[in-house]
Amino acid sequence: MDAKVDNSSTLFKLKKRRSTTSFCNLLIMGSFLRLALTQQNRRKRRRSRDMSEIPLDLLIEILCRLPAKYLARFKCVSKQWSSLISSRYFCERLYTIRQRKRRPHLYMCLVDTDGQSALLSMSSTSPDNTCFVVDQDLSIPGMGGHYLNDLHGLMCFSMGKRACIYNPSTGQRLTLPKIKPHIIAEQGQNRSINRYYIGYDPVNDQHKLLCTILMYSDRLFNLKSEHWVFVLEAGGSWKKVVPHENYRPHAPFALGQYCISGSVVNYLAWHDMYTYAIVSFDFRSEEFTTIIAPEDDRDYVFVPALERKANLIEYDGKITIFEHSYLKTRGMAVLWVLEDAEKKEWSTRSLVLEPCQRHLVEDTELIVQGTTQDGKVILAPSAVPSRFYILCYDLQSNDLRKVDIKGVPPHHLIDKERYFDLRLIDENERVIYLET
Repeated sequence: MDAKVDNSSTLFKLKKRRSTTSFCNLLIMGSFLRLALTQQNRRKRRRSRDMSEIPLDLLIEILCRLPAKYLARFKCVSKQWSSLISSRYFCERLYTIRQRKRRPHLYMCLVDTDGQSALLSMSSTSPDNTCFVVDQDLSIPGMGGHYLNDLHGLMCFSMGKRACIYNPSTGQRLTLPKIKPHIIAEQGQNRSINRYYIGYDPVNDQHKLLCTILMYSDRLFNLKSEHWVFVLEAGGSWKKVVPHENYRPHAPFALGQYCISGSVVNYLAWHDMYTYAIVSFDFRSEEFTTIIAPEDDRDYVFVPALERKANLIEYDGKITIFEHSYLKTRGMAVLWVLEDAEKKEWSTRSLVLEPCQRHLVEDTELIVQGTTQDGKVILAPSAVPSRFYILCYDLQSNDLRKVDIKGVPPHHLIDKERYFDLRLIDENERVIYLET
């Protein structure tokens, strides 16, 4: 009987000890849990306090000094960061900072025969700008066309049947709605690719897009054209331009460059196979004016539209037609300078390459790809050669120099015929905000 009592007492004491131990363990675990939660909350508060302690101006200064490719990624950090990086103030501050250390920068668009496109960014690596190296691949899926338009850091290209506005500095992209043209192709007529020009209305502080739609038969017979304008702002839509009574249909040069002066964009266009003109469109008033281009009749042979090689450039601060139809065969180019637009007065200057430079232009067809910041004309092969290069033509000294392009990714050097377009982003570039 006593043994049973002792066993029961022992079991009771053992259970009591176990329950006490379990209770102590629970207390200890609870203490550790509270301590862990407290430390976690402290870390959270510390992080939030540290983040809040970074002034917004300092955060903007830090972000503005990062490469553009990182800015696009950092927009995914939070909604606050996305709104900050996309804001107008940030874009203007980004432009101001990068102006201080800006170097010549080229953008090149490659297009193969299947319509596949690649957009490459290049920067100069030499003090005399004799070599550019690809520093970033900005290719966008679905990007089409090899004609780039740019203004204030914005690029325009086609995405299927739509126009796309792209800001390579912030990674912003805006695809515009389709245009429903009013003109309809008749039997035997062709519909041309839509041509786009970016412009700026300084009075209303608006960036706009001009689109020209063409209908024509062979050899530009029965030419019809209509024009649409889109304001780059939230809720924008295409609006048809109503031309004046003296308006004459025209077809912009397929490979033509353009010049922008204030709110006016100027480009070359054909009225028929043998008549071309400088067409000016004012983005402020949304009106067209036309000045018929002079004809070089020294050989008494009129060059038809399909054979003429001419582009619009700015020379000595004036709108100028750079005629280079005979650059390959004769090493000769002609400058037609518009001295007075109201009086339609022109002056002319002929350029003949030195014999030691003729080999640079004799082996390939060249197209004008704009001008550099110091007024040199950029010439490039119409088809991409095995070795990438461009030519810079100094019109003042009549000197032609070759500039190499290096670092093109191997997958862009496929065995297909490719064309390419170049744009030099000048020192007046402004990184602007795209409202969507």
